Amino acid sequence: MSRELDALTVVNQLRDLAADPLNRRAIVQDNGCLPGLILFLDHPNPQVVYSALLAVRYLAECRTNREKMKGELGMMLSLQNVMQKSSSPGETKLLASEIYEILQAAGNEAEQAEAASCRRKAHFFLGSTNKRAKTVVLHIDGLDDPTRRSLCEEALLKIRGVISFTFQMAVKRCVVRIRSDIKAEALGTAINSTKVMKAAQVVKGEDGGELMLPFQEGAEEAVVEHNEDIPDYLPEEESPSQEQDKAVTRVGSITDGVGWLSTAANFLSRSFYW
Repeated sequence: MSRELDALTVVNQLRDLAADPLNRRAIVQDNGCLPGLILFLDHPNPQVVYSALLAVRYLAECRTNREKMKGELGMMLSLQNVMQKSSSPGETKLLASEIYEILQAAGNEAEQAEAASCRRKAHFFLGSTNKRAKTVVLHIDGLDDPTRRSLCEEALLKIRGVISFTFQMAVKRCVVRIRSDIKAEALGTAINSTKVMKAAQVVKGEDGGELMLPFQEGAEEAVVEHNEDIPDYLPEEESPSQEQDKAVTRVGSITDGVGWLSTAANFLSRSFYW
């Protein structure tokens, strides 16, 4: 196995562990995890960099992690480098910028951290910290198996401005993070173009309940700007836990995960000279 493939495997595992809210505090407290993710932010493979950013963004969802993450040696500088590097894809820069803004504000939100600390649901990239991005929740009829999920991934990745997304297979939903100038209709058009699935937007009604807003048939299709410069999406491995109502996670306890992180740290110390 090549060193580059090893790095991609390691960072994907880190990302999957960070996707579970129950793991996030322990991961940040681990001596090898944050330094390893920071090293991955400087990796020449754009897939590795993007996956590392996803892991860091997951960890930053826990407010009590943010101050430590901000103070970790090289974190803020590496994020700035990703944002300023001319070869970084647009969505990668946007994600790095969002993380940078969250961590930069960490010192100002310490007083509010106790009430909100790590109790939010595992929705993907919730919040309005970055006004240039927004979250859209889709209900997708026909999202029944891994093959259909792969079709969804391919369809969404054709849209320039999609930052990230995660699936809630048990309820046939997809939570999508997009640039604020992208219309939800573009997502519906992309999903409906598969011919085997149909998307509706999930919104809150005045009474606080959920409403399903189908994308109108027969209306002029939304203009979709195709994505050409971001790395291939890093597909999630299927596991028995995929049916749980949360962001992508991997079966296993945090004890197993932290033990695995030690192995990852050894890998980094032995072979990080790309």
